[in-house]
Amino acid sequence: MSTPNSSQTMKPATAAKKLGVYLPATPEDFQRGTITRGRLEELEKNPPEWLSDLRRNGPHPRPVVAGRLDVSIAGLARGGITEPLTTEQINELREDPPEWLVRERATHAKVREEEERLRALATKRTPPATPSA
Repeated sequence: MSTPNSSQTMKPATAAKKLGVYLPATPEDFQRGTITRGRLEELEKNPPEWLSDLRRNGPHPRPVVAGRLDVSIAGLARGGITEPLTTEQINELREDPPEWLVRERATHAKVREEEERLRALATKRTPPATPSA
């Protein structure tokens, strides 16, 4: 017999990743305990002030930083960004982008275009489903 989803638990690192926040910046009780799916859903639906503040101001984990700068995580590393950044730091980079950021954005855009081209090509090649008899 299976248990309801709300009783399933996850590690704090997994929950932080799902919430899009940097684990070391979360409250101590969040970092120490296990998180149930029910609690995660509640945090997503009704975020407490600490979660709203982290999402708004950071520090942000690499996937969030990369997304806000429109580069890949590898591009961040190539640019020397290895630590979490705050929203203010991200905005400063966006307002006055260094050479590495301009280059990585262009590379990231080319990769996305190629992925889109391949998806479109794959869609054209996929034969329509035939009804079974």
